[in-house]
Formats: sequence, C-alpha cells, structure tokens
Amino acid sequence: MKNAVVLVSGGMDSAVVLAIAREQGFAVHALSVRYGQRHTSELDAADRVARALGAVAHKTVEVDLRSIGGSALTDDIEVPEAGGEGIPVTYVPARNTIMLSVALGWAEVLGAADIFCGVNAVDYSGYPDCRPEFIEAFERLANLATRAGVEGAGIRIHAPLMRMGKDDIVREGLRLGVDFSQTVSCYRADAEGRACGHCDACRLRAAGFEAAGVADPTRYVG
Repeated sequence: MKNAVVLVSGGMDSAVVLAIAREQGFAVHALSVRYGQRHTSELDAADRVARALGAVAHKTVEVDLRSIGGSALTDDIEVPEAGGEGIPVTYVPARNTIMLSVALGWAEVLGAADIFCGVNAVDYSGYPDCRPEFIEAFERLANLATRAGVEGAGIRIHAPLMRMGKDDIVREGLRLGVDFSQTVSCYRADAEGRACGHCDACRLRAAGFEAAGVADPTRYVG
C-alpha cells in the first residue's frame, strides 16, 4: 500500500476524505493541527475519526496561530451566527497554507507522494484558501520546493470534495461508512463537542443533511 497524508480536522468533510483515501488503497497517515483554535473538541473528534476509519497513524502537530490572532477562531472575536458579505471573521489567516506545508513535510519523511485535504469550493464560507486555484498553486509549490518534487516521483495534492455540495458529501460519507456523529464541525463547539446550531459551520452542516434526506446526528447544546 502506498502511503498518503490526510489532513483530519475532526469535521465531517475531512472524515469523508480519509474514507476516500482508504477506499483508494492508501495507507493513511492522519494529520491534525492544534493551531490555537478555541474549539479544541474537534481534535478529540479527529482522533476518533482516524481510529474508526483505519488510519495507520495519527499525528497532531502544534502551531500557535493564536499568537498572531486575526480570526474569530483564534482570537477574542465573537463568532457570528450567520455569514455576511466578503471573507468572514472565521477565516484563519494562512491556515490551510500552513497545514498543507506541515503535511508536505511529513509526506516527504514518509516517502508519500499523495496528500489529501477536505477543502471545498461549493458549500463553504468564502475562504480564499478553499479554492481550486489555491490547491493547484500549492501543488506547484510542493513540486518546486521539495526533494520529492525535484528528484522523486513528485507530490500530488488531492481535494476530492472540491466541487461537491454538502448533501453529496453526506451521501458519499454514508456510502463509505463514515459515522458523522463522531465528527465536530461547529465553530463554537463546547468541551464535549456539542454544537451551537447557529454558526455558519452548523448552518451548512444541517443544510447538507436536510438536502440529502438524512437524519442529522449532530449533538447540539441544550
């Protein structure tokens, strides 16, 4: 089996991506990042998901993005209950660039040519680092900046959910045996992983289950 690094946040999208990588025959090395996020119960969810879906390893790396702030997820800024115009305050500056860079480093150590992530350009919150242009540009960077890119087989960045709606992601996850009740998506989840039911992430998640005609297994506060 070929090795692959899969970024696993603990949310529903990355859980489905992990299952997709496993179905494609990869030995999955799950990578989570403790970046100073306020909702750390997602990291507990990432560990559950990695074990449940058969990752051969799960590593959590610490990067302190709270020290620079600039986001409602890492700073003392209120998480809004609904999306507005432009890039929302829940955008974390450079987060996906940093996470993919850490994944790239581990992939080189493992001799893995494949990195998977759960970015999505359809049902998402308007983040600039969730677009196909970003993934394409990062793949070019990966193949310019690494030994694997210069001397080896090259690096491929997979974003299998890029053009899928949340309802399609729900259906794909169910087909692959993902237990969505183990995942945490909420921007304001409590220590037990219970969701607020009002933030943008909760709204998108709930709409996905409703559109797919599937009962929502999310645990909500209250």
